[in-house]
Amino acid sequence: MPEPVPVLKEELPPLNPLQRSLLSNEVAEYIRTVYDPELPVNVYDLGLIYDIQVQENRDVHILMTLTSPSCPVAGTLPGEVQGAARQTPGVRNVSLELTWDPPFTIDRIPEEIRLQLGLM
Repeated sequence: MPEPVPVLKEELPPLNPLQRSLLSNEVAEYIRTVYDPELPVNVYDLGLIYDIQVQENRDVHILMTLTSPSCPVAGTLPGEVQGAARQTPGVRNVSLELTWDPPFTIDRIPEEIRLQLGLM
């Protein structure tokens, strides 16, 4: 697990679109450290992260879902994802929105991961 990163106290210059894209990719890498407790796959590669938006001011908004509304880790997994994103160097604030639209299906899982899990 990555080392905790202190919250940015000083004001940093706004990010340009390329920097925002790069920071979004870094956030995704930190989110990849969070695994679904029932599957040997991280939540990003499982397809549970629908979107990562990085603002010019380094605030991050994550749109995610769970495998089902009755998921046993519904109360903890979103917080783990938000916490992992907060660890990304250069991130200021992180908000997370849980959605059920569109609903999660195994079609969201990349083919190579479905093969690994025996879902094909």
